[in-house]
Amino acid sequence: MKTQVKELPLPAFYRPSHAGTFGYSPNAGKLQTEAVAWAAQHGITSAATDTFNLHLLLIDVQKDFCFPEGSLYVAGRSGQGAIDDSRRIAEFVYRNLGVLSNVTTTLDTHFAYQIFFPSFWVDENGQMLTPYREVTREQIERGQARPNPAVAKWLCGGNYPWLLKQVKYYCDELERAGKYTLYLWPPHCLLGSDGHALAGVVQEARLFQAFARGAQSWCEVKGGNPLTENYSVLRPEVLARHDGQPLAQRNTQFLKTLLTADAVVIAGQAASHCVKSSIDDLLSEIVAQDAALARKVYLLTDCMSSVTVPDGKGGFAADFTPQAEAALQRFASAGMHLVKSTDPIAGWTDLRIG
Repeated sequence: MKTQVKELPLPAFYRPSHAGTFGYSPNAGKLQTEAVAWAAQHGITSAATDTFNLHLLLIDVQKDFCFPEGSLYVAGRSGQGAIDDSRRIAEFVYRNLGVLSNVTTTLDTHFAYQIFFPSFWVDENGQMLTPYREVTREQIERGQARPNPAVAKWLCGGNYPWLLKQVKYYCDELERAGKYTLYLWPPHCLLGSDGHALAGVVQEARLFQAFARGAQSWCEVKGGNPLTENYSVLRPEVLARHDGQPLAQRNTQFLKTLLTADAVVIAGQAASHCVKSSIDDLLSEIVAQDAALARKVYLLTDCMSSVTVPDGKGGFAADFTPQAEAALQRFASAGMHLVKSTDPIAGWTDLRIG
């Protein structure tokens, strides 16, 4: 029999408008004091006593994705996409804080030169490529796109022929996997930048949960390898080099963390890329172990948006919404639950808290 889940009110300090404020950052010390008092007032117990491990996974809710001031704002078709998502994520955390055992946030983490940044590439005239375009093996073969010679010195000891073989191999591997073609994004989530930080309203909510429930504020860092994309928190896109040596590895420890939770709730940015890829990888592992495990995964569809690129004429030069929508339907068909943050979790199918 399902235990009655108590939905909590929103704390008095919470301001929905902070979801749209790039510069907002909570005071952790003050928040800790508020959280301890809140827990006592509402009878919130330590997460260590939970008999049902409900794990919330927030993917890349970082400032570069969550605000128009960011370098890669996930606006969705509405133009308010990630801003509204951040507000709803925070409110979901506050309302359900008493039953959220763990909250993990992923951090897309990059440096100045990554294979998916324009800085990594030059054209036949030695000019840096532009963002929002694909790079294919055919373009490399024709010299229309080639690795920036400057990166060879620190990346592979100046061995430019090796680097050229590697990027061709990389494009081949992406095509073979059938998930993505190499796509160049504007520089984003650079380590040390303001854009790398979590959106303040989400940071506030996750810290409040941690302090109120005695739970660690877990983070999973991804994306630092300059030779591979890392959309998914569970693995980079390509794991090996052209010479057979390892390039990167799967995040097996975090995968185990998710699979051993009693339920996993997923939200974040972007629905068309990092969220989709992470769920895809999770589903692949589930299918390999026990397809029934998919029923313990809940996707907050109103807390994620897709990448759109405005064309300056009122339309979009690129719109990845259809890919995200198709993926969500595929996940639902596999047994995962499509829910909204405003749906009382007491009514979620297959969720048995207590």
